[in-house]
Amino acid sequence: MIAATAAAASLDRDVHEAARVERLPQLLVYTLLGTGFGSVLTLAQVVSWFRIQEMFRFQSWHMYGTILTAILTAAVSLLVIRRSGVRALDGSPIVVPPKVLGRGTRYWAGGMIFGIGWSLVGACPGPLLALVGGGTSVMLATLAGAFGGTWLYGVLRPRLPH
Repeated sequence: MIAATAAAASLDRDVHEAARVERLPQLLVYTLLGTGFGSVLTLAQVVSWFRIQEMFRFQSWHMYGTILTAILTAAVSLLVIRRSGVRALDGSPIVVPPKVLGRGTRYWAGGMIFGIGWSLVGACPGPLLALVGGGTSVMLATLAGAFGGTWLYGVLRPRLPH
């Protein structure tokens, strides 16, 4: 019995190791893409606290232009994905479920919370790692808060209205 259990555990480890090695090229691609994206955000000054403050004080078009470009890029990308039937790297179909607006409370309330946090901290969650990697060590506190907030949401999610 013990030998069978040990053999099953060994086989299970081998299967998990093979799956991990198989995913390694994908992880490398995602790491390179993420590093490139963070570099572009940094070079475009999108992660700059000063640029973000200019946006919230309506002193510069820089961030609004970047956000508008991102929205247009996402809209065109989704249109292309839907019409061409592009598949994910693993071959599964990419499906974007339609949004249910309802009263819209979760969207405006979530947007307000996000915007207030963004303006107070001077960074949105996306480029936090780029900021830390770029040497803005004070963003480690913000990163810890982002992880803490994500964990808290995960704990409270079953009791929240969705």
